[in-house]
Amino acid sequence: MSGVLYLEHLSDQDLSLLAANGGETSGALRGDPDRIQQILAEPAVFASIFGTGTQEAFLHASPFLVFAVLVHRVRRDLDDLRFIDEWVGPGQRVPVFDIAALREFTDDPARRLFLAELLASYTHVASGSYFTRGSRGWRRHRFSELDPMHLIELLDVVTAPERPSVYRRLGDLALFLTGVFPDYTGGGRLLSPISRERLRRQLLRSEGELPPALELFELIGRRAYQAASKATQRPGLLDDLGGQGFARSRRVLNFLTDRYLFPLREQWFPFAA
Repeated sequence: MSGVLYLEHLSDQDLSLLAANGGETSGALRGDPDRIQQILAEPAVFASIFGTGTQEAFLHASPFLVFAVLVHRVRRDLDDLRFIDEWVGPGQRVPVFDIAALREFTDDPARRLFLAELLASYTHVASGSYFTRGSRGWRRHRFSELDPMHLIELLDVVTAPERPSVYRRLGDLALFLTGVFPDYTGGGRLLSPISRERLRRQLLRSEGELPPALELFELIGRRAYQAASKATQRPGLLDDLGGQGFARSRRVLNFLTDRYLFPLREQWFPFAA
């Protein structure tokens, strides 16, 4: 099934590139989509996309294929490492030897697919405005997928069937920001004191002092994924992300970003930058 889901994201150009480097034809890959996952991990595919420089990667493949190849590349990298540099603060990394959990996490094809989808989804984001009617008439609200407070406000105006998708996107945003922009997110510059207090009341419903910025966003992400899972009544990946899977996903994205994305984040994710 995972191969079919990969196939849904790939363009004809993507399939041609994979087929050329996997000794297949595009038609054969369409008929046997599970073969796609094997080819994504091939060094020849990585070289075809990144061989002329990372800045031109999107000229050779769609964003989804670019990130799918990077996620599979990271899985291969983890086999050869004894430790990775773990984020502990803005501009600070320490070596951590707990790689087995990340290897196990990225062994799952559904998780690799999820990470590729997540990264590709933030190369273009939705923004705009919407109106609500109150006692003083109509009021206009700004909206951006990259603002956690906008997503939380949106939960108050969407219908019940629409809430799971908003919760899911809020979880995605928390994971994307902590995974790809940890220095900015962990530095506490994203949320004002007023926004932090609103988060406490509307989503976290907690007492006492809120945790530091990165831990706060991890908590937001887990709670959002838990709410999305409960609303859809579909246990599985969302339940995983609502628990230990969130931190493991974030650590994989931190490693991927430090090794491959760091010079290109502003170019590949211009709206986030």
